[in-house]
Amino acid sequence: MNNGNNPLFLAGSVIVAGILIAGAVLWNGQHPATPSAAGTPGGGTAPTVNIADVNTSNSPYLGQANAPVTIAFWSDFQCPFCKMFEMQTLPQVVQNYVNQGKVKVVFMDFPFLGPDSMTDAEYARAIWSLYPSLYYEWRTALFTNQPQENSLSASANLAFLKKTTQSVSGLDWTKIVAAVQANQPAYDAAINNDKAEGTKEGVNATPSFIIGTQLIAGAQPYAVFQQAIDAQLNK
Repeated sequence: MNNGNNPLFLAGSVIVAGILIAGAVLWNGQHPATPSAAGTPGGGTAPTVNIADVNTSNSPYLGQANAPVTIAFWSDFQCPFCKMFEMQTLPQVVQNYVNQGKVKVVFMDFPFLGPDSMTDAEYARAIWSLYPSLYYEWRTALFTNQPQENSLSASANLAFLKKTTQSVSGLDWTKIVAAVQANQPAYDAAINNDKAEGTKEGVNATPSFIIGTQLIAGAQPYAVFQQAIDAQLNK
């Protein structure tokens, strides 16, 4: 029998190929912004990077401003792999390095999954501008309750943002909405600048990170970040 002409064989081949592609993305723990990112982080040869070349001055951050190590962290609020990192690995980084004054984590925007990604980033900017001490708590609440990507209408996403914001004590939803309405062009410019910085450095998937001269793509295990941070601290 010629399997090449068998419709069932062809259909099965397509399914297997799809599973393999999905498996590659899952294994890398990243949401590719371009098809090339699905197979290998960066889509090929890793670019030369240096955190000193990344403009992080206008982005939200966690930790001491003058911490010896800076992590630039690009994410999309709808990205499930970003949630994986924020829920599983970031708390360990915070406990062992940020709270010790050794690391500053800079939250860089890389919205590409859909309109809700941009809206979420705008509200994040408003919260950072009005309530910087509550930004990380709000961000954690957002990822904890993250809907499936692109599953909400614009109005439903606003309702989700409102509910999440009101769950964090000390945040005033009315003030935040007013800030977005008044400053949306400025917020969008800052968000797009973050994305441009990432693209310049070879970021093409979320989450992605630069620590020192290392570009890390995907929600890698804590040990990967520990090694990269310690290498910078021990210089």
